[in-house]
Amino acid sequence: MIKRANFLRAAVAVALSASLGGAWAQAYPSKTVTIVIPFPPGGTLDVVGRLLAQKLSTQTGQSFIVDNKPGGVGTIGAMAVKQAQPDGYTLLFAPSTHTTSPMTMKAPYDVIKDFSPVALVAKAPLGIAVNNDVPAKDVKSLIAHAKANPGKLSFAIGSTGSAGHLSTELLRRSSGAELLIVPYKGSAPAYQDLIGGQIDGFIDPILGSSAYVKAGRLRLLAVTSKARVPNLPDVPTVAETIPGYEFYSWYGLWGPAKLPADVVAKLNAEVNKALSSDMRETLVNQGLEISGGSVEEFVKFQREDMAKSQKVINEGKIRAE
Repeated sequence: MIKRANFLRAAVAVALSASLGGAWAQAYPSKTVTIVIPFPPGGTLDVVGRLLAQKLSTQTGQSFIVDNKPGGVGTIGAMAVKQAQPDGYTLLFAPSTHTTSPMTMKAPYDVIKDFSPVALVAKAPLGIAVNNDVPAKDVKSLIAHAKANPGKLSFAIGSTGSAGHLSTELLRRSSGAELLIVPYKGSAPAYQDLIGGQIDGFIDPILGSSAYVKAGRLRLLAVTSKARVPNLPDVPTVAETIPGYEFYSWYGLWGPAKLPADVVAKLNAEVNKALSSDMRETLVNQGLEISGGSVEEFVKFQREDMAKSQKVINEGKIRAE
């Protein structure tokens, strides 16, 4: 009887040990996590995504690696995440075009149904940058110049439905100025032509134009945020000329649909921890507004931003070519 009791105790201990061992083995993350960025390296999105990946690696003790999958206005990278296992080891770090591109084209995914929101990471005020030969020193004179030359003032857009595109459309509609929209495949070639004088202006996240502005190769007329950007106190907001004008690009983290709630909670907590570290100061110094917050707050923000963007797209009849 004693031997049987000892055997049962030993069996229970082994089972408990195996159970605990399994739980520890499955603790998230227990292996490398891939963060898909659906645009080429080098832009603001890529800079922020790599900083976040580095912080998450340090905090969790597991590697978070960035995999750039450009193409299809971000849809190729998004599809790679949509089709991945919902286990938290393949994530999407994308700009607001992830939610707006499907409004301008037939996308192979549904933003709401096919992805699990994890965290809002940052908002990027945009800057109105112009070629040095444009005879405008501020938004008021830019609008006056555009009205005096209807349809001749050319503005680049990095991609259809991007924050820069919608911001340009909002500027056009709210000012009554007729602008010539010139589409590009990304910000890099747009900046090359802007500096070269092939186009007149470009509305893009501030970080994208900052080096050119500092080098005197472009002129920054205004920012699209509600208030002036702390590291650019002398640059006015568009709202100082056009009351109520406000627009941002923003960056978020998503997983595939049906991502387990505990994994979402873990990732959200780690992102917020990263955003409270020295990463915050780094991004703020580059003109970004740090967001963070709960998953529920991200869901609410995404819903409201999509409604605002849909209105601009509908009124501007914006469709991908």
